Amino acid sequence: MRRILGAARRALEHYLRTPAERRHALVGPAELWKMKREFQISFLKQVGLSSQHYLLDIGCGTLRGGIPIIDLLEPGHYYGIERRAMVLEEGRKELEESGLSHKRPVLLLTEDISTLKLPRKFDYIWAFSVLIHLEDTILFDTLGFVREHLEETGVFYANVRIGDEPELEWQGFPLVSRSLEFYREACASNGLQLSDAGSLNELGHPGGSPRQRRMLKIWRA
Repeated sequence: MRRILGAARRALEHYLRTPAERRHALVGPAELWKMKREFQISFLKQVGLSSQHYLLDIGCGTLRGGIPIIDLLEPGHYYGIERRAMVLEEGRKELEESGLSHKRPVLLLTEDISTLKLPRKFDYIWAFSVLIHLEDTILFDTLGFVREHLEETGVFYANVRIGDEPELEWQGFPLVSRSLEFYREACASNGLQLSDAGSLNELGHPGGSPRQRRMLKIWRA
């Protein structure tokens, strides 16, 4: 009975949301959407992103973080990839409603990142709340993809969960914690190096455990 009531409550909450709120909820708690959008653009500016750079957003979702990045970059300099067709379609709606279609971002649907080949390399590759949802095999494929698409001086930033917490689930995806050494070895096997860029709290993202929620900086070895 408790499960039934819980499902009914969630269905009612979904129904009562506006279309925009329902879109935001596809990529996390709707009430945290604005904060997470602002964090992403603020962090990327802090690490040097500017208008002339090319950026690839892995798991771009509904463009929660993508919209201000697209707004900053020159036309055609933003690439976003997403594996969920419905979510990417909501991102296209977000782009149009934001009046940024003239920036000509490249938005691509792909179910298997290991088979994706893009026509250019990138100054920045970004994956916000993505690696934490990848099984090991897909993580290794993603790191190989990053290695092939980073400029020689390019940088890949991604947040992770550090620790040995039991695996959970979110919207059909695993929610994974790993050791920093696991990520270091995974990067090394794909010709990459990493450093711990700090906790999300230190970088301006509130909430969560500072020891567990970390940002990785990754570059070509």
